[in-house]
Amino acid sequence: MNEQNDASSDQTRAPDFGPPPKPKSKTNKFAFLCAILASMSSILLGYDTGVMSGAAIYIKEDFKLSDVEVEILVGIINLYSLIGAAAAGRTSDLIGRRYTMVLGGVIFFVAAVLMGLATNYAFLMFGRFVAGIGVGYALMIAPVYTTEVAPSSSRGFLTSFPEVFINTGVLLGYVSNYVFFKLPTHLGWRFMLGIGIFPSAFLILIVLIMPESPRWLVLQGRLADATAVLHRTSDSLHDAQLRLTDIKQAVGIPSHCTDDVIHLPKRRRRGQDVWKDLFLRPTPTVRHILISAIGIHFFQQASGIDAVVLYSPRIFEQVGITSSNHKLLATMAVGFSKTIFILVATFLLDKIGRRRLLLASVSGKILSLISLGFGLLIVNRRRWAVGFCIAMVLSDVAFFSIGMGPIAWVYSSEIFPLKLRAQGASVGVIVNRVTSGVVGMTFISLYKAITISGAFYLFGGVAVVSWLFFYFVLPETRGRTLEEIEGLFGNFLWKFEKNNVEKDEGGIQLRSNPNSTI
Repeated sequence: MNEQNDASSDQTRAPDFGPPPKPKSKTNKFAFLCAILASMSSILLGYDTGVMSGAAIYIKEDFKLSDVEVEILVGIINLYSLIGAAAAGRTSDLIGRRYTMVLGGVIFFVAAVLMGLATNYAFLMFGRFVAGIGVGYALMIAPVYTTEVAPSSSRGFLTSFPEVFINTGVLLGYVSNYVFFKLPTHLGWRFMLGIGIFPSAFLILIVLIMPESPRWLVLQGRLADATAVLHRTSDSLHDAQLRLTDIKQAVGIPSHCTDDVIHLPKRRRRGQDVWKDLFLRPTPTVRHILISAIGIHFFQQASGIDAVVLYSPRIFEQVGITSSNHKLLATMAVGFSKTIFILVATFLLDKIGRRRLLLASVSGKILSLISLGFGLLIVNRRRWAVGFCIAMVLSDVAFFSIGMGPIAWVYSSEIFPLKLRAQGASVGVIVNRVTSGVVGMTFISLYKAITISGAFYLFGGVAVVSWLFFYFVLPETRGRTLEEIEGLFGNFLWKFEKNNVEKDEGGIQLRSNPNSTI
C-alpha cells in the first residue's frame, strides 16, 4: 500500500521540477486582477439586496401592497435564483467559466430594465424572476472561477472577493436608496431598481478581457492554453508546473503528457454523470464534502443575516427611528460596517485559516443576536437601549462579514474535486438561496408571531447549532492545493479520532483520509 502511495506521489510530482523556490510574499498581480474582475459579478446580488430594503417601502406605497406581498417581493428573488444556480454549473462546464459570467450579466441587465419599467405588481414580479436567474449565475460562477485561477498561497484572500463585492453592492444599493428617496414615490423606486443596468453592463464588458479558468481548459484538453494561464497566475514557474501536474492527475491525464491539445471523452468534458456521483453513488469523501458545503451555506443564511440586511429600516423603526431620512442613513451605516469588515476578513483568511476565523465569527454573531433580542425587548423602557440595538445590528453584520460571510463561498468552492466542482458549488448556492428566501419571505410574519426580540433569539439559537456543526465537521483547508484538499474529508468523526491524527501548520487536528483518491 505504501509503495502504491509512493508511486502515486512520484507520478504527481515530476522529479525534474527541481527544489521549490522560496515562496513569494506578494500576491500574484495577474491572479489578483482576475479575481477582482470575476468577483464584480457578485455586485449584482449585493445591489439587489441592498436596494430592495429601501425600495420596498416606496413600492408598497405606490402599489398599495400588504406586508405579505412585500415579503414575497423582497425574498422571492432568492428562490428564483435557484434556476440560475442550477443551470450555471452545467453551463460553465459546457461553455466555460468566463462566458457563463457574461451570460449572467446579460440576464441581469434585462431584469433591471424590466423592473425599472414595471407598471404593476405582476410585471415587477416577472422582473424579479429574470433578476433571480442572473443572480444565480453570478453567485455560483464567481467563486468557482476565482478558486481555479488563484494560487494556493493566496486562494483564501482572492476567493473572498465575491463576498467583498456582495457587500459593496449592498452599500451601493443603500446609497441608491438615499439618493433617490426624495423623488416622487412612483419614480424613486424605479430609478433605484433600474440603475442596476450599469453594473451589469460593466460586468459584460470587463469579463471579455479575462482569461479562461486553467482547470476548465484542461478539462477541454487544451493543455497549452491552460499552461499559459497557469504561468501568469502562479507564484513561480515551479508552482505553475506543480499545479498543472495536479490538475492533470485530477482529470486523468498522464503527468508526462506534453501535447498542446488532447481529446478527452465528451462525457468528461461536459460534466456528465456529476449528479450521480454527488447524490446517487457518492464516496465517503464526496458525501462529507457535500454535507460540509450544504451545511456551511445553510447556516450562513439561517442565522438571519438577510433579516438584518433586508429589513434594517423596519428594525430601526422598531427602536424608535421614524424619519425616512434617518432610517436610510442608519441603514447606510449597516452597509459600511459590512463592507469594512469583509475587507478585514480578506487579509485574515490565509493568515489564521478558515476554521478559526469561522468559529470566532459565529461566536460574535451569537453574542450580537442574543444582545439585539434583549435590546429590542426593553427598548421601550430604557432610553439607552436605542443606541444599544443599533450597535448590536452593526456588530452582527460585522461579525458575519469577518468570517461566516466570505468563508462559506471560499470553503464550498475549494473543497469539491475538479470533476464535481462547478455543479457541486451550484448545490451550495441553491441551499444558500433557498434558506435566504425563506428568511426574507417570512421575517415580518415571524416577528409578528413571536415578537421581534423573539425572532433574534431564534436566530441566535441557530447560530449556536452552526458553531457546533462547524467545530465538529469542517477541517482546515488553508495552504493546501485544491487537489490536496480532498484528502482531508471522508471521516465525520475526525475530531474525536485519537489514532492516525496529524496536525496542520496552525495546530488544527486533521484525520488522514484512507478513501482519498489523491
